[in-house]
Amino acid sequence: MSAQTIMLLLVIGLLAGIISGLVGVGGGIIIVPALVLLLGFTQQQAQGTSLGLLLLPVGILAVWNYYQKGQVDIKIVLIMALAFTIGGWLGSKLALSISQADLKKVFAGVLIIVGIKMLFFDK
Repeated sequence: MSAQTIMLLLVIGLLAGIISGLVGVGGGIIIVPALVLLLGFTQQQAQGTSLGLLLLPVGILAVWNYYQKGQVDIKIVLIMALAFTIGGWLGSKLALSISQADLKKVFAGVLIIVGIKMLFFDK
């Protein structure tokens, strides 16, 4: 791996972490497109790599800040984590069974729908 690639990965990770901590979105909104567009990953490779970040407690310091201010309900986190684990397994099976082109369309569609909803239809 070249020094340029390592630097690019560090910048992508830093930006994803800042945006994730700032607005609470998954780093995948930054990481997946960056890996595809800047480093030539396939959609599946980028999604798998982004999910790999979840295996380690990469957001622990951001969570700790929110927790200290009373903004994290541990019971809700645990319930959702269980469901997320099962859903992640099911979603990954589906993602790996469809074409990269179709998966990119699904990914883009989710981003567009969420963005439009938040911009125009959120109270």
